[in-house]
Amino acid sequence: MVVKNDPTLMFTNAGMNQFKDIFLGNIPRPYPRAADTQKCLRVSGKHNDLEEVGHDTYHHTMFEMLGNWSFGDYFKKEAIGWAWELLTGVYGLDKSRMYATVFEGSPEDGVPFDQEAYDIWLQYLPADHIIRGNKHDNFWEMGDVGPCGPCSEIHYDLRDESEIAAVPGREMVNQGSPLVIEIWNLVFMQFNRKANGSLEPLAANCIDTGMGFERLCMILQGKKSNYDTDVFQPTIQRIAAMSGKTYGADEKCDVAMRVVADHLRAISFSIADGQLPSNVKAGYVIRRILRRAVRYGYTYLGFNEPFICRLVAGLVDQMGGQFPELKAQQTLIEKVIEEEESSFLRTLATGINLLDGVMAEVRKSGGERISGKDAFLLYDTYGFPIDLTELIAREQGIEVDLEAFEKELQAQKERSRNAAAVDTDDWKELIHIKQSEFIGYDTLSAEVKIARYRRVSSKGRVSYQLVFDRTPFYGNSGGQIGDIGYIETANERIPVVATEKENGLIIHIVTQLPENPEATFMAVVDPEKRQAAANNHTATHLMHEALRKVLGTHVEQKGSLVTPEYLRFDFSHFQKVTHEELRRVEQLVNRAIRANYPLEEKRDATKEEAAAAGAMMLFGEKYGDRVRMVRFGTSVELCGGTHVSATGNIGFFKILNESAISAGVRRIEATTGAKAEEVIYAAEDTMRNVADYLNNPQILQSIKKIMESNEALKHEMEAIRREQVAEWAAKIVDSTPERGGMRLMATQTDRRPDFIKDLAFAVRSRSKNIVLVIGSINDGKPTLTVALGDDIVAQGVNAGVVVREAAKAINGGGGGQPFLATAGGKNPDGIQAAIDKAVELIVEQVK
Repeated sequence: MVVKNDPTLMFTNAGMNQFKDIFLGNIPRPYPRAADTQKCLRVSGKHNDLEEVGHDTYHHTMFEMLGNWSFGDYFKKEAIGWAWELLTGVYGLDKSRMYATVFEGSPEDGVPFDQEAYDIWLQYLPADHIIRGNKHDNFWEMGDVGPCGPCSEIHYDLRDESEIAAVPGREMVNQGSPLVIEIWNLVFMQFNRKANGSLEPLAANCIDTGMGFERLCMILQGKKSNYDTDVFQPTIQRIAAMSGKTYGADEKCDVAMRVVADHLRAISFSIADGQLPSNVKAGYVIRRILRRAVRYGYTYLGFNEPFICRLVAGLVDQMGGQFPELKAQQTLIEKVIEEEESSFLRTLATGINLLDGVMAEVRKSGGERISGKDAFLLYDTYGFPIDLTELIAREQGIEVDLEAFEKELQAQKERSRNAAAVDTDDWKELIHIKQSEFIGYDTLSAEVKIARYRRVSSKGRVSYQLVFDRTPFYGNSGGQIGDIGYIETANERIPVVATEKENGLIIHIVTQLPENPEATFMAVVDPEKRQAAANNHTATHLMHEALRKVLGTHVEQKGSLVTPEYLRFDFSHFQKVTHEELRRVEQLVNRAIRANYPLEEKRDATKEEAAAAGAMMLFGEKYGDRVRMVRFGTSVELCGGTHVSATGNIGFFKILNESAISAGVRRIEATTGAKAEEVIYAAEDTMRNVADYLNNPQILQSIKKIMESNEALKHEMEAIRREQVAEWAAKIVDSTPERGGMRLMATQTDRRPDFIKDLAFAVRSRSKNIVLVIGSINDGKPTLTVALGDDIVAQGVNAGVVVREAAKAINGGGGGQPFLATAGGKNPDGIQAAIDKAVELIVEQVK
């Protein structure tokens, strides 16, 4: 479900994604026909079903797409005929309830009405069951660029006979009816959409069909909702039991259960396929799905603690037999989901508290609407969903200015688009090639010719992408960054600043276009950078094996980065790796380096040969029928990267850091060779400098004495501080007269914020009608603190509301509890004005 090495997609959103390169002719077709089931995710980009999920009966985030395929073999006649045979002859569907759509044509694209498909359908359906569809419904495109073509959808009418008699099914097709639905799409793949929007014919006409497994189940099981089938009901019933609610008794609860049941699958399969929740790109999409499920469970089902993680085991029991990756990754999935749930539940609690303050301000001003700016602040800064803001506000009789919110959101998106805008020209082809020939395993220089090139502009900078007929440059893939170097002729030398890999092509990034692109060039890889990268890549393999020996065979790679400077390796493990374990890993790797194991590689091994040799198949990589197998001693992996000729070339291996990057996933950073030497020298220099500073070569003993002395001083200072707080608190209460039902103390000080906070608690404990407003400036930063006694709070005064309004004078913001709140700002000159404003707001409210 997670797409790698394709910059146009984050996730597989259609069954055809995995066959894209075959359609484009970038790789040879391994077979003329295929049939499959493909996990798909539609929550971003051109095909986004997220907001419909749970509210209707047939949209899903993750779903299974059943397909049959032709790669230049059969075409429309067979595809339509076989679809009809399967649906009516094998599955026994009612022919009178079936409708087909055909493409009406697109003058702007130069594509005519699909007369051929229409005529074929007339052999199976009456004319009034064949409907002309527009470009939106009947021209399939995976994204803005790539393979595409007209399509013919098959729809099925699930309504009762009385409803069919009242309104013919043809009037309900593609009109959003939950009971007249598309079940199968037959795509006639004929074109490639280019970057400039134009269409060019594919080398061969192909067939791509996609039928929704969940919808097919609904029809065959006689249901009117996908969620009533045995695909979803086991999970829904578990959710119902956990929440103490009955599915079918309350529509809001039903929607919430459907959302959770659907999203559980999407999240679990994404994590199993290697995509962890995060704040960027594909990871953010998964986090958004998970948070949507948590929010529905929190709001409608009463779940205040992690609960989705408890549903994973049932999903594994149900689907783990067909999808073994679920069972293999069950513990990781559960731990990642639990951590994400816990984090977002805290966010919900914080957001609701902040929203309460915003609504209090709205009521105080006599308004009835939360501003779009405030709603966007909750959404953007605190991760609080806008639909939840709207829901809670509506329950309190308050509206949200959604139009202004959308403007804020669009402004942010526009800023992001402008920051990341990339203008790419279409390729100019000089030599026709389907794939780049990589010769860099055997040589670092070669004569090459440019096969195609294009201009790219980003943030005002122009570069050029070159594809050679063959190349010694390694393209960024498999975690290893691409080579750098140069190309030259007798007249010019042009640096290659990066090398990427895309759709089977190795792309060389240069800052200027050669004077004569049709010339023959000498392409030369930087040998030092290549050797350093090879050292680190081979060391990654050795470390992977060592980790499994030291920690256990549950260790699996979850991502990696190999550069000439260092290596980074992410792996599954559920606790911090101890210093002793890291030392043992280093020892095993360096032992393998000293053993000087030679590189043993087989560049054209079968998967069966690799499996028999015990080769490690790395996370997230796509392997063809033929693979490259790399062995160093007992380390055997499938890998396309560059490696040393023998492990002794690595020299030395040193771990730099070990950390957690998410629940159940750890990260090790390490380096080798000359860089590892530098690390050792730097550590020695540091120890020598420390010894000189302490004037004692016995560093540990000196530090221990300093620490003991520091701890004693700390205790003494804390005792003095407590005495000062108590003394000042008593003085404030005793010296502050009661006026207008309260004791008001407003002052400015240079005390630290932590001292002021302790003072506020001490003062509150001595007086129930105290009002304490303190402004302070430390290191040029102003802070405002407001503390209220219990009697003042009981009158409806809210310290959080007061401090947020007063903090405007210092260009800041903040919040807290009704009895104690703080705010920081950027304008120290406004601290007295902030104090005065806070006093004014409090005095106005105290009776």
